[in-house]
Amino acid sequence: MEDSLYYSVSVALCLFLYVLLSSLRRTPTGGTPPLPPGPSALSAIGPLLFLGRSNFSIEPVIRAAKARYGPVFTLQLVPPARPSSSPTAPRAHRALVQRGAAFAGRPPAALPGAVFSSGQRTVTSAAYGPLWTALRRNLAAKTPPPLAPPRRVRRRPPPRAVAGLVDAIAGLVDAIAEQQHDVRGDGVVVVEGPLHRAVVQVTVAMCFGEGVVEEPALSRRSRRHSGSLRRRCVGGRRSSSRLSFAQAAARPRAGVDFSSGAYVDSLLGLWVPEEDGGGGSRRRRLTEGEVVSLCAEFLTAGADSTAAVAQWAMANLVARPEVQARLRAEIRGVVTVTGGGVVEEEQLWRMPYLRAVVLETLRRHPPGHFVLPHAATETTTTLVEGFKVPPRATVNFTVAEFGLDEEVWAAPMEFRPERFMPGGEGEDVDLTGSKEIKMMPFGVGRRMCPGVAMAMLHLQYLVANLVNEFEWSAVEGETVDFAEKQELSVVMRRPLRATVVRKATLRRALNQGPLLQLCFQCFVWRNRQATLACGLTHSHWGQ
Repeated sequence: MEDSLYYSVSVALCLFLYVLLSSLRRTPTGGTPPLPPGPSALSAIGPLLFLGRSNFSIEPVIRAAKARYGPVFTLQLVPPARPSSSPTAPRAHRALVQRGAAFAGRPPAALPGAVFSSGQRTVTSAAYGPLWTALRRNLAAKTPPPLAPPRRVRRRPPPRAVAGLVDAIAGLVDAIAEQQHDVRGDGVVVVEGPLHRAVVQVTVAMCFGEGVVEEPALSRRSRRHSGSLRRRCVGGRRSSSRLSFAQAAARPRAGVDFSSGAYVDSLLGLWVPEEDGGGGSRRRRLTEGEVVSLCAEFLTAGADSTAAVAQWAMANLVARPEVQARLRAEIRGVVTVTGGGVVEEEQLWRMPYLRAVVLETLRRHPPGHFVLPHAATETTTTLVEGFKVPPRATVNFTVAEFGLDEEVWAAPMEFRPERFMPGGEGEDVDLTGSKEIKMMPFGVGRRMCPGVAMAMLHLQYLVANLVNEFEWSAVEGETVDFAEKQELSVVMRRPLRATVVRKATLRRALNQGPLLQLCFQCFVWRNRQATLACGLTHSHWGQ
């Protein structure tokens, strides 16, 4: 009891002294630009104390500060770093694109982040400089280029991303079909687990090479603990199964071909600049710990966000059967013409509505509601919209609000992929934000995610094959729950449950005569009343 009282009084006294000293600071005089307005340290730190709760979100604090102080504001924290938030697209474009170098840094990492990133020596955490440039350039060289017509596809090497996807899709389809025919016999599946395993399989193949066998126990443990990573990461690095696996796969091997497609081999053969001066002329190999951290970064960033967005896409297709029907018609048209049974990479560029569905999902459900924190890199004060940003100050941007701006998007809360088709307000959207920012699910500027093309390829490939292979509908008596939960990415609070019917089952039913066709249509209509509006015809289900 006495210890508790002692610590409470000590914390209260420290906060009082901090606020008192802050109030005694000399206010700017002459023509000195002020800091962006914002709540005092005492009023800001109260809500932030609840960040330790798993169900607390900082977004209400951000919205309240924005409503009171405007689009650019300051949160006074201890120590005196000042995270400024700029939630409007024009301001973000000026800060991140037009003045990208000024805010391309990263703030110092707390102990857990520093441990997992080997002292901030990964692509996402490294300070802006020669080391970060070398790491990012190496990663970008290992990700597939944007989708292109076949004449360009044939001129590039066979993409490792799709080689892994073929096997992953086969396993995903089998897992969903197994759930569909389990002992319950109701055709209800929960897609989250199989989808996450499929994406992990792809990223593992890209990272370590083909033929890596996933251990089921490792996959289950990794997925089970991902939500509590923030609370357990300090003491868990050495015992982490994922990192131990990465370390074993990344150990130096005699006669290894560093020019192969595996990401880990590129890291083993990479030379990076020394960080102790020398003007960048001296170079070194990556340490074992740095290779492990970079592989872990690749697996986490590549798997969790992609699986989360893919599940959001399928949830919206279940809730909007007319969108699913139009997408299926486009997919079946392309696959039928080419004479295949599955969707292939060379066919994706011929599916504009598929791309629109993925873009609309990213607009409504970006993997994160904030970009990773940026830091001012200049040694002198930087000006943003007339306000000063001190050197090394932390700057952040609210990603989700850009995609919901009513001045840019008509009915922004609706899921409407048509907005990305010709004539829609998102027809010319640029995910890189080089000209303007309408949405930025992958960030923009110099710190933009280097795996944008890979993520778009994986998402389109996954969604296309899931819609091509199965008919998806809501479970009878249930509605899709779009509530969010923050884990490593923003995920569905309640994983998607849907009733599925496989394409082969549909084809057999339609070939059994008028009576069985009618019975089958009635069965599907009972599970999803809108199915009849989509039309159970040979043109839709002939594959």
